[in-house]
Amino acid sequence: MQIPAERLDQIANRFAELEARMASGTLEGDAFVQASRDYAELEPVAKIASEVRAMREEIAGLEEMLADPEMKAMAEEELTSIKEALPEKERALAVALLPRDAADSKPAMLEIRAGTGGDEAALFAGDLYRMYERFAADCGWKVEPVSMNASEVGGFKEIVANVTGQGVFAKMKFESGVHRVQRVPVTESGGRIHTSAATVAVLPEPDEVDVQIDQGDLKIDTYRASGAGGQHVNTTDSAVRITHLPTGLVVMQQDERSQIKNRAKAMQVLRARLYEKMRDEAQGAEAEARKAMVGSGDRSERIRTYNFPQGRVTDHRIGLTLHKLEEVLAGPGLTELVDALIAEDEGKRLAALSE
Repeated sequence: MQIPAERLDQIANRFAELEARMASGTLEGDAFVQASRDYAELEPVAKIASEVRAMREEIAGLEEMLADPEMKAMAEEELTSIKEALPEKERALAVALLPRDAADSKPAMLEIRAGTGGDEAALFAGDLYRMYERFAADCGWKVEPVSMNASEVGGFKEIVANVTGQGVFAKMKFESGVHRVQRVPVTESGGRIHTSAATVAVLPEPDEVDVQIDQGDLKIDTYRASGAGGQHVNTTDSAVRITHLPTGLVVMQQDERSQIKNRAKAMQVLRARLYEKMRDEAQGAEAEARKAMVGSGDRSERIRTYNFPQGRVTDHRIGLTLHKLEEVLAGPGLTELVDALIAEDEGKRLAALSE
């Protein structure tokens, strides 16, 4: 996809304007924060645009040199090299100019729930959580559990964690859906392969300004926590249940000993779920644009199978199979899947713009 020269001029002019504003020393407060954010977002785009412009100008200059018999051979060689490199640079610019998801730069709320398969599903949910922990560590992100319901045999019936860092949601958003595992459970004496599943949801975590919650819309109940915890469980009403009356969303939190901390964590989860609901409604109104995405983010959509006997992982949305199951579950191998999903999404959106 070739970007018009006029668009390159617009990018260069806008970047020069932002540079001048940032250097003026007259910006303060919110104006400075917004200008800094705009500058950071535009800088990589302006860099690629500048490279594209330079390559086009060099091609024009070399084509003029073809008329000179003494320079023709050298010009042809350089011209071939630049013309081969330009399409890739043009595509990189087109990708950089694609409309961005406003949530891409946000941290994320990661929710993993055991599905069909009983104890084996809970063990698999634990495997997935550790996979994302390791992947996050490789990306330089931080993972903090918000709430968890551990299984007696290991793993989790449910775990919710906050993932913070640079570009978390942009990389994690295609992980939402049903993850299926095929393996021989540790509890299976006959050696039969079982199929179990866990559901993953990745929600962008909004700033407080993104989601305004009226305290009058909340019903907050406190009760005694259940499960492990000794005497504290039986004597303190520290568990919190928050119901958002307009939407019916309910969030419960009991992991902390402090009611205040449980309430803060419950509000954090509620805010993320309300933000996701707002995004779903907005995307529903833009159904055609959503069709271009690799996945809808629907939690009921089976997206990936982890087959232990064959040592393979298959992502069903893009038909990609990797015979490196252990590497994927260890974290680093997941990068290849994530990059492939992002590339497929970019390709589909570019194709949609060309239609």
